[in-house]
Amino acid sequence: MGILNVTPDSFYDGGHYKNTMSIIGQVKSMTEEGATFIDIGGYSSRPGADDVSEDEELKRVIPIVELILREFPETLISVDTFRSTVAKHAINAGACLVNDISAGHLDHEMLYTISKLKVPYIMMHMRGNPKTMQQLTSYNDLVKDILFYFSERIAKARALGIVDLIVDPGFGFAKTIAQNFELLNNLELLKLTDVPILSGVSRKSMIYKTLGSSTEEALNGTTALHMIALQKGASILRVHDVKEAVECVALTNALKG
Repeated sequence: MGILNVTPDSFYDGGHYKNTMSIIGQVKSMTEEGATFIDIGGYSSRPGADDVSEDEELKRVIPIVELILREFPETLISVDTFRSTVAKHAINAGACLVNDISAGHLDHEMLYTISKLKVPYIMMHMRGNPKTMQQLTSYNDLVKDILFYFSERIAKARALGIVDLIVDPGFGFAKTIAQNFELLNNLELLKLTDVPILSGVSRKSMIYKTLGSSTEEALNGTTALHMIALQKGASILRVHDVKEAVECVALTNALKG
């Protein structure tokens, strides 16, 4: 899953894609390198990110969905949003999957909307919201608490008739660096949810702060953790660097025979 942030303040690529040509060029590059999905986000979820109005998010996201599908009609587009209205408009514009950092907690209409839209839904683990999440890192048992969270969310989604679900453990969301590594080290336990697992560690602070580097220098560390995530059961990698992630998938498949 290739990341396309159309925000001015995302932690790695904020503000990179400001015009039609830069967006088309990036999508062309990611699809040629092997991206299965393009994940479009118009609301930065980095720690402490400023709030963005629903109207502003719609203005950022919907024209980009339409642009990509005009230029690349076969593209599978995921919309990265926690707002049901944005999800509905993006699906109506041609997106085919909703990626929600809050698993429906930040918009109580989201699960009902997904049920009506009948599209696949990614539910991520997070506490609070992007402004408050880094103050909410106290757990009784990290992995057990996350499993309980997903069991409740999946049960609610299933009760509404939502069939296609994916879980994202939410690396970097309401978790310390040590907790991120604990979670990655136990990622295979999320198979107990019996749905596919998405891993999103690309260029995150758990990598560059551990290595004493920066987001720009975090590709090698990202690749190392991608291999571990795949070996521990991840089915989807959400990434900034598609070529290197596709190589990880190919090597993992070769290891599995």
